[in-house]
Amino acid sequence: MGLTETLSERFDVGGHGSDVRTEFIAGVTTFLAMSYIIVVNPAILSAAITIDGYESIEVFQMIAIATILASVVATLVMALHANRPFGLAPGMGLNAFFAFTVVIALGIPWQTALAAVFVEGILFILLTAVGAREYVINLFPEPVKYAVGAGIGAFLLFIGLQEMQVIVGYEGTLVTLGDVAATPAALLGVLGVLFTLILWARGVTGSIVIGILTTALAGWVVAVAGLTSPENVVDGQLYATFAEQGLVGGLVTLVTAVQFDFTPLAGAFVAGLSDIDPITFTFVVFTFFFVDFFDTAGTLIGVSQFGDFLDEDGELPEMDKPLMADAVGTTVGAMLGTSTVTTYIESSTGIEEGGSTGLTALVVAGCFLLAIPFVALVPILPDYASFLALVVVGVMMFQGVVDIDWDHPAWAISAALTILVMPLTYSIADGLAAGIVAFPIIKATMGEGDDVNPGQWVLAVLLVAYYVLQTGGFVL
Repeated sequence: MGLTETLSERFDVGGHGSDVRTEFIAGVTTFLAMSYIIVVNPAILSAAITIDGYESIEVFQMIAIATILASVVATLVMALHANRPFGLAPGMGLNAFFAFTVVIALGIPWQTALAAVFVEGILFILLTAVGAREYVINLFPEPVKYAVGAGIGAFLLFIGLQEMQVIVGYEGTLVTLGDVAATPAALLGVLGVLFTLILWARGVTGSIVIGILTTALAGWVVAVAGLTSPENVVDGQLYATFAEQGLVGGLVTLVTAVQFDFTPLAGAFVAGLSDIDPITFTFVVFTFFFVDFFDTAGTLIGVSQFGDFLDEDGELPEMDKPLMADAVGTTVGAMLGTSTVTTYIESSTGIEEGGSTGLTALVVAGCFLLAIPFVALVPILPDYASFLALVVVGVMMFQGVVDIDWDHPAWAISAALTILVMPLTYSIADGLAAGIVAFPIIKATMGEGDDVNPGQWVLAVLLVAYYVLQTGGFVL
């Protein structure tokens, strides 16, 4: 039996209506959409993590290696244990909370912050093992489950357009349209989005990965041709290195300069477990726990709806298995030296390409592993090329709104809040909370309170209590 047949049988690829080639393309697509985390996560965490005897660039590269390995471990668990096409990596937002709030603002040692992430991961493993996480997620109201895909789509669209500089900050209205025609990166990004959407509309297999690579190549061609300053379209330091040493010399220089030994970072959480303030430490663990719980829940439901993995009750069968992947990933990630690991909404890019089994996740893990020797080269893919995938998929994910009963006030209000609050607060968790709280209240005022599960009331009350404390400044 050949490798293709072995993989197909191991992941039941045929039984899921897919094939090995499709799963491979889907995995590469998801990796390309997620690959920015290899640079962004170290950029954020290195602002808070310092190691005696090592320069900042060396610490950056250590965190990059830890980021990759944590992503590999978590995604392998997703592939081999859950057989789902989801990629995992250290989560955006939680890494910023780790660095800027916990370590820098509160003055908590970064080793102690890693210890808090480790404790959170252990709690997730225990709760997942007894089915508690799956039980709570299944309490989410139906309109929230059907709306979360579109909410994530709006969130992706908003993030992508900002990163591409199509949408920019503006004091009067918070955001406004950027100077796209005068900004080479934004213009290339918009053209890349248009090109990718045309490919998708025409049913071209691998449209997203083709769009990403074509747009990245176009950026480098523009830089080499001198049509604009290289810094406007590609990484300036990389460009200078290649310009001075040539293609081969530049590659050798960048790859051999990477600090692959990350042992000063790995295991640092152990030291963080000593000399801690119990109250502050508990608050930090709780905040990590809350945000990660609902972010992961929203992502799983959203991408599962997008991939048509949900059953007739709007639930993901055997949800405990993918939940265990992020629990193990978070625990291992803390041990290696990075913040909370979670399922990535960028997984929807691979699902759009047809990925439907753990083979897609296996390819994602493999791509992350192969990226280790080329940590210094990851920036060769311009941001606008990577983030165009978020814009494209964000548009696609709005297809799920047709399943919402917009004629029913409770459904319409709960679904609309879920969709709108996510991008407006920059949080999947906040969007979920808005929909979850609104549903039982509206149902009850309509005289349909008997249709509300008691567990939904409990969940809504707990969320209200949390947000009162959070927005009142009583918790982190």
